[in-house]
Amino acid sequence: MDKSEIRRLIKSLKHRLNDDEKAETADEVLNRLEQTEAFIASKNVLVYHSLPDELSTLSLIDRWHNRKTLYLPRVNGDTLDILPYNGDALQTGSFRIAEPTGDNSIDPAMIDTVIVPAVAFDRCGNRVGRGKGYYDRLLSVMPHAVKIGIGYDFQLVDEIDCAPHDIALDIIVTDKTIINVIH
Repeated sequence: MDKSEIRRLIKSLKHRLNDDEKAETADEVLNRLEQTEAFIASKNVLVYHSLPDELSTLSLIDRWHNRKTLYLPRVNGDTLDILPYNGDALQTGSFRIAEPTGDNSIDPAMIDTVIVPAVAFDRCGNRVGRGKGYYDRLLSVMPHAVKIGIGYDFQLVDEIDCAPHDIALDIIVTDKTIINVIH
């Protein structure tokens, strides 16, 4: 399957979930994530503010914003700026995503762990995103950060063709498994 076929398939599978299934699965995934050594050891975590069609990260943000330093991305042209999370300083930005306000962006090298959104993953750490390349560009300047993809187990596909600019993940967490990718 090419990336556009994968996107269509995963979109169809997500539409079959009801709200209770989405919430229950998100809790399972986030509980697994919170038990990974990488998450436990990290102090500075970049997490995405989920869209309605993504596995929800809202409870993760709510649970951890007072215990770790959380950051959210903000679209800036073709790149992502990284700003500290402040629940009182969010606005709807590009692509209808809640983004932090202000001008206090940080150096990406400060991030220990990145929670990476994706449409699909494979067991080699390859991912299909929404196709704009924002995360690949960001991850390319964060070589030391642990890159963790989270999602529903059905988002795990057999194989994803990747391009030279695609950045692989280190860990994939679903409601059924945790995959530590060997590069």
